This record gives sequence, structure tokens and C-alpha cells, in this order.
Amino acid sequence: MSMIGEFKKFAMRGNVLDLAVGVVIGAAFTGIVNSLVKDIIMPPIGLAMGGIDFSNFYVALKGPQLATLAEAQKAGAVTVNYGLFINTLINFLVVAIALFLLIRAINKMTTPETPAEEAAAAPLPPPEEVLLLREIRDAVKTR
Repeated sequence: MSMIGEFKKFAMRGNVLDLAVGVVIGAAFTGIVNSLVKDIIMPPIGLAMGGIDFSNFYVALKGPQLATLAEAQKAGAVTVNYGLFINTLINFLVVAIALFLLIRAINKMTTPETPAEEAAAAPLPPPEEVLLLREIRDAVKTR
């Protein structure tokens, strides 16, 4: 088989196509999550903290410490943008929770319990030795 034929066979496998669809959907999902965090989650958090905008939290390592990050960067300051990092962490948590809930729901819908799992869930009868010892114990008690 030629290299092109092998590559075509590889590219047309279900896993590769699933991965490609996942990447496209993930890119779209990222935009939704960014908007959710920036436009819906962060404003109430900022309001609860006294109207604070996390995106303007920064430390100027070199240059002026101005009111906003955009002004400081425009003035040529070297900054550590920890507010943007906080926003990114919140984005990550929202994505992680959403994916966890989605995968959990999919797993519940697609994987029924197998007979082996059902058997493992049922209690096993006690071994014969245990039953014999219980009989002996009960006989001694009645004497």
C-alpha cells in the first residue's frame, strides 16, 4: 500500500474524524465560555467586590503604574497581568465543570450496567466455613 493510501486510511478512521469534529466544536465552545465569563460571571463578581474589574489588576515591573492595564501598556510599562490570569482561571473552571457535566451525562446515557457489574453489586453468599461456624456458635448459645 502506498503512503498516500495509508494516510487516507488513517485520516478516514472514526477516531480521527471524531477528533477533528471535537476540535471545531471546542473552538466554538471556547468563544461561548469566554463570553460567559467576561459578560455574565465577572460583572457580578466585580460588583460584589466593589466594582472591581479583574482585567485591570496588574503590577508594573518597569514603567508607570496607571489606572488601567491598557494605559500602562500604551505607556510602555512592563506588567504582570494577574487579573487577566484570574479571568483565565475562571474560564478554565467553567470549561472543566461544563465538560465534566457533559461527559457524566453522556456516560449515563450510553453505558448501561453490564451483567458483571450487576453481579458485583449483589452481595456474595458467605463461605461454607462461615456458615458452619455460625451454626456452632448458635448451638453453643442454646446450651
